Amino acid sequence: MENTPKLNVPKRKPTGEMRVVYFSSTTENTKKFCDKLGLPATRIPIKLSEEIEVDYDYVLICPTYAGGLDDFKGSVPRQVIKFLNKVQNREHCVGVVASGNTNFGETFGLAGHVLRAKLHVPLLHVFELIGTKYDEELVRERIHKLWNWEE
Repeated sequence: MENTPKLNVPKRKPTGEMRVVYFSSTTENTKKFCDKLGLPATRIPIKLSEEIEVDYDYVLICPTYAGGLDDFKGSVPRQVIKFLNKVQNREHCVGVVASGNTNFGETFGLAGHVLRAKLHVPLLHVFELIGTKYDEELVRERIHKLWNWEE
């Protein structure tokens, strides 16, 4: 799997302000990355009993939960699945960024590939753990390109 996929053509041009919606576990690796992007961000709750709805276009930033060693099940956190089960939330997603840990081999960043295929949106980037300055700049640039894409 490629770590820095090319920006695919989106299914439609996003509207409104550039925003991200993200899930971060209690380690807060994904939150730390999102905080550094400097974009308005909404966190998907950790508790499955809590839920949110969004009424704006966004890029989803999601960690990968997979065990490695060809264990491809469960790569997308349950909280993200629950969030995307709401049609309104799913329809506003215009792109995906994923994180992972290269220690898990072939499953590195797998959530991004799964979500890209399920949502039919571009996978903008895959980064490791909390990302690097390069990852931050690249994601910011690709989100900007997505919002300014011309049909």
